[in-house]
Amino acid sequence: MSGVWAVVVGAATGILSGMGIGGGTLLMLWLLFAAKADQLAAQGLNLVYFLPTAAAGLVSHIRARRIRLRVFLLCAGFGLAAAFAGSRLALAIETAWLRKIFGGLLIGSGVAQFVRAKKD
Repeated sequence: MSGVWAVVVGAATGILSGMGIGGGTLLMLWLLFAAKADQLAAQGLNLVYFLPTAAAGLVSHIRARRIRLRVFLLCAGFGLAAAFAGSRLALAIETAWLRKIFGGLLIGSGVAQFVRAKKD
């Protein structure tokens, strides 16, 4: 059954990622709680997973002319630098703290979505 769930979660996260909603969050939750992956292993797999799904989404947006090259290059450059720094930081932090930080980010983003939805 685990293989079936892996396919279902992979498909769901791919669809969500393609829509720009953030399938990686669902993938992280599944890896941590259902697949019982180690925090750092789950984070690493999530990052590797992100590359092809982001590339597929990027191609679609480029074709639809929704990407401004200058803005993309600035964001990509600073994003790469920040990702490198963040990966080094993650290796220096205890796993328990990484889980708390991840949980706090999920809660914070959920609260922000509710607050923003009320304003719209």
